[in-house]
Amino acid sequence: MAQGTVQVTHGGASRWRRRSGEYPTLTAALAVAGDGDVLSISPGTYRENLVLHHAVTLRGPEGGLGSVRIAPLDGVALTVRASAVVQDLHLEGQDRAAPALLVEDGSPELTDLRVSTRSAAGIEVRGSGARPLVRRCTVENPTGVGIAVLDGGGGVFEECEVVAAGQTGISVRGGGRPRLERCRIHHSAGAGIGVTGEGSGLEALGCEVYEIKGTGVQVAARATARLTDCAVHRTTADGVTLDTDAVLTLVGCDIHDIPENAVDLRSRSVLTLSRTTVRRFGRNGLSVWDPGTRVDAESCEIHDSTGDYPAVWISDGAAASLANCRVHDVPDALFVLDRGSRVDVVDSDLSQVRNTAVSVSDGATAQLDDCRIREAATGAWFRDHGSGGTLANCTIDAVQTGVIVTKGADPTLERCTVTSPAEAGFYVSAGGRGTFTACRVTGSSGFGFHVIDGCRTALSRCHTERCARGGYEFAEDGPVAEDCTGDASGSRAAAQATPGGEFAGARAGIRTVTAAQGPAAQQASPVPAARPADLPEAAGAAADARGSGEVLGQLDALVGLDSVKREVRALTDMIEVGRRRQQAGLKAASVRRHLVFTGSPGTGKTTVARLYGEILASLGVLERGHLVEVSRVDLVGEHIGSTAIRTQEAFERARGGVLFIDEAYALAPEDSGRDFGREAIDTLVKLMEDHRDAVVVIVAGYTAEMDRFLTVNPGVASRFSRTITFRDYGPEELLRIVEQQAEEHEYRLGEGTSEALLAYFTELPKGPAFGNGRTARQTFESMVERHAGRVAQLSEPSTDELTLLFPADLPALPAPC
Repeated sequence: MAQGTVQVTHGGASRWRRRSGEYPTLTAALAVAGDGDVLSISPGTYRENLVLHHAVTLRGPEGGLGSVRIAPLDGVALTVRASAVVQDLHLEGQDRAAPALLVEDGSPELTDLRVSTRSAAGIEVRGSGARPLVRRCTVENPTGVGIAVLDGGGGVFEECEVVAAGQTGISVRGGGRPRLERCRIHHSAGAGIGVTGEGSGLEALGCEVYEIKGTGVQVAARATARLTDCAVHRTTADGVTLDTDAVLTLVGCDIHDIPENAVDLRSRSVLTLSRTTVRRFGRNGLSVWDPGTRVDAESCEIHDSTGDYPAVWISDGAAASLANCRVHDVPDALFVLDRGSRVDVVDSDLSQVRNTAVSVSDGATAQLDDCRIREAATGAWFRDHGSGGTLANCTIDAVQTGVIVTKGADPTLERCTVTSPAEAGFYVSAGGRGTFTACRVTGSSGFGFHVIDGCRTALSRCHTERCARGGYEFAEDGPVAEDCTGDASGSRAAAQATPGGEFAGARAGIRTVTAAQGPAAQQASPVPAARPADLPEAAGAAADARGSGEVLGQLDALVGLDSVKREVRALTDMIEVGRRRQQAGLKAASVRRHLVFTGSPGTGKTTVARLYGEILASLGVLERGHLVEVSRVDLVGEHIGSTAIRTQEAFERARGGVLFIDEAYALAPEDSGRDFGREAIDTLVKLMEDHRDAVVVIVAGYTAEMDRFLTVNPGVASRFSRTITFRDYGPEELLRIVEQQAEEHEYRLGEGTSEALLAYFTELPKGPAFGNGRTARQTFESMVERHAGRVAQLSEPSTDELTLLFPADLPALPAPC
């Protein structure tokens, strides 16, 4: 058969229909061919638009894939409208508005085709009558869709490959419902697989989607899909997304190496996962949003996060259910937030969690049954008002803190065990509540149950043993403990029951009843927390405390700061007179003691804050008067919720004294977005109100930045009584600081040195690097260093030579900024 010809072998029963003929074009051959005829195409390029109306067989040379090219200059290269057989052809299309291969009707068999095109779609199946069987076909279409199934079309695609697509690799819409078996879709510039529209659906078995510049699999707008034993990996966006009433089932799938969310659901979508693995993801493993959106996962594993986000995120009223699942090696395991959001977890393991295993906030609910949590910073944290749920029959092992309840959260915990926590087993603070029934803490390095701030927590039939600091620590009135027991192995041993059966702790206002009886049971008491003044270190501090007059004298001795001294004295006078009026039975004006210090670095803000704490302690306003200095890095965590607990911990360290926050404006950067610094501010404002008599807070920073800081939260400005401005030091004041430093270190200023220093400080650039008092001290240190280099050369220096500083010892002036 000559090259570029088509041989038609006629089928049929009659003798004349069995003859063969050769034709110069495919169009001519198809014109005489009927059902059952075979068209054998010799190698060559055919610039024709072919349309198959009959059930013919159209084939190239066996084993000669690529030798027959169907490549028209425009339009559809091959249109199939019958149950034909097409094999061993290379199809090319150039029409951006048309597909290269179009199936409009019938159940054709398309085998070993290569579609290399720059058209709207490589293969398009359109219409409810189109049901092709497509085997071992390859599609490369760098400008359009790889395979499109639409308008009710269907069919089966076996071992096909989309090697490149300028848009979606496989697109299903308009009610299309194909089935994919062992297909590969890779190097698409859109989604790997996209299914959209009501009635549209897709079933994929043993397929692989990878190297996608976009999302791996998208299901949207009431479409449905089912993927079994499939893999999605190496995308640039999310691995799998569902949106607007989409429904997807994943069975035995592997989703991995995803830089964003492995699976993201929104707008009432429903996802069912079984025996599926999600691993190495940059954001959330499962991200679930909006009312009506739901995830049901069974026997799944989520692990090895590469980012800094919770593995499972449920918010805005969404719900998730996990049964017999494992979540491990992640920053946080489960975060459920917002009213109406819910997570139900049964018989699952959460382990090797760098921060919080289960976090519940903003009115959300979590239900955990028969779960195991281990190797986490926090086992479970119920964060705020309206947040709650139930933990039943759960074990929490090798964590920093077992369960935290704060800010009005009210969970129920039943038959839960915390083993070997580094801090408390159960910690309740800041208005948290909670009901603990038959819970147990063993081997805590801190307390078993630590309840502070008068939280109205209820404990029943709980037990502690081998807790280093004590089984129960109730700092204030509020908790109710009934039938609770513990051993006396901790450093704060549990008290024995009184003859009447109540715990000795009841004297602090903690209502308790008789502990469990029996020879092995030792009655235990929640011991009231010692106030800071009762602690040994506080007692020592109190013994060494200076009177207010002595501290004010030290304040007056500071160089400069005249306006600051007046402000502090005025405030001190008001506090002192108020105290005396109270002693006389008169009303005392309410004085807010929290302050704002504004000014440049090195102007003495920290020193004055320390003295202010001492003054308040000497007046009996604060118990200790110590200073705890923090900045943004000490208060703001890297994950949702960690900021609140860092801020609370800093506040607790400052209890009885002064919490000094340097550069406080850094908590509210101008381009903050969702910056966690705002959470620190919100937490601080509430703590300042709830414990206004226990801690004095001083915030400090540059004047303009602090003015902005005071506007970020409506409660911030109202918490501070006044702003004290620290002016920059003048040359004379800087000279005086150097003179004090010299006197303190047994140096003297030689002839002309004072004048030289005054001129030096006058000419010194006052740019951003100027450190005020710090600059003066650094200048003195530089002079001492230069003096040492000069005097070291003398064999036997005199006393004057060892002590006198001269103008030559001054450092060179720095270049202007």
